[in-house]
Amino acid sequence: MNLGAIILLIAASGYLSNFLNWRYVNVGAVRLLYYVGAFVHETSHAALCILTGARIEQFTVFSHQPQVAHQKSKIPLVGELLISAAPIVGGLLFLFLVNQYLLGGYFTAHAPAVSSWQDWAAFLAIPLGFLAQIDFLQWQSWVMILLFFNVGAMLGPSPRDLKNVWPALILLFFVPSAWVAPSLTAMGVMALGLIAVNLILQVAVIAVVRLGAIFGVLLRR
Repeated sequence: MNLGAIILLIAASGYLSNFLNWRYVNVGAVRLLYYVGAFVHETSHAALCILTGARIEQFTVFSHQPQVAHQKSKIPLVGELLISAAPIVGGLLFLFLVNQYLLGGYFTAHAPAVSSWQDWAAFLAIPLGFLAQIDFLQWQSWVMILLFFNVGAMLGPSPRDLKNVWPALILLFFVPSAWVAPSLTAMGVMALGLIAVNLILQVAVIAVVRLGAIFGVLLRR
């Protein structure tokens, strides 16, 4: 397992999440909260632009394609990688703060030690652990469910982000996770787990809506 593969999987699963969101769950509060995820995502980019000396030229959130346009970082290669991967850290921090201070620590979670792709059971502990804590009678659960519907937009690097750092990303494919800070791998695994929660919820809602439509047709016959 390496950071390059983890970042690429986060980006791919985030893209799938956004596709399902806009194609099937683009209604009401979910549509509004998409921009919460987009704001966290783009603000994370902007914060790392400032920290790495990359001049911000455009900051757009409330559009179909939110983005932060910026010049090159003053830290070669590493700076661009940090800017592109910033939403992973920023999104996790945002969800932690919401859970800790708005929801009173209602949800508990930890990133299990996943050292290889064979540790799939340990990885599944993240989404299954979150889903097991959902109580539909508690308002805290509904707040987190709504936020989870937009985790893909919040955490997942966009194709543009990956395009900006593809040389560094390729390099990371050859760097084992043991060679970097374990906390970075743990954050990546946690981000993947949260996007997995997002995908499970979206698929469940889509299935319920489709089944409801089928039963509606049958009842009208």
